[in-house]
Amino acid sequence: MSEEHAQRLMQQMQMLETYYADLSQREATLVNVLREAISAIESIKALSEKPNSDTLVPIGMGTFVQTKISSTDKIILNIGAGVAVEKPRDSAINYLEAKIKEIEVAIQDTSARKQDAIARLEQGKEQMNLLMQETSQNTTG
Repeated sequence: MSEEHAQRLMQQMQMLETYYADLSQREATLVNVLREAISAIESIKALSEKPNSDTLVPIGMGTFVQTKISSTDKIILNIGAGVAVEKPRDSAINYLEAKIKEIEVAIQDTSARKQDAIARLEQGKEQMNLLMQETSQNTTG
């Protein structure tokens, strides 16, 4: 019975470790998206301060085309599922700021789940240590 319990506990701990790794990867992805959204807002604001500026536009494989930005009144936003919409500059910034808030909530949720997984892993380790002590006492005693 004790060996069966130990095997179940080990399986649970392995699943928790995998879950924790997935959460860590999700958190890293969310942080990258957050940085990208913040950078987009900063870029939109900087472009509006300097109209008719030159810039480089990526066209793939590390290749860029030099171009002139003639207007920053309208911004094209990718809203998901391959759909893009044109919005006024201020509306685009508001949209991105709302997305940032959503991302921050998702990061907090993911962080809380990670903390829970860590606590459960620690609890599992303690249970495993107790089982090992019981087994060694039964073997020597």
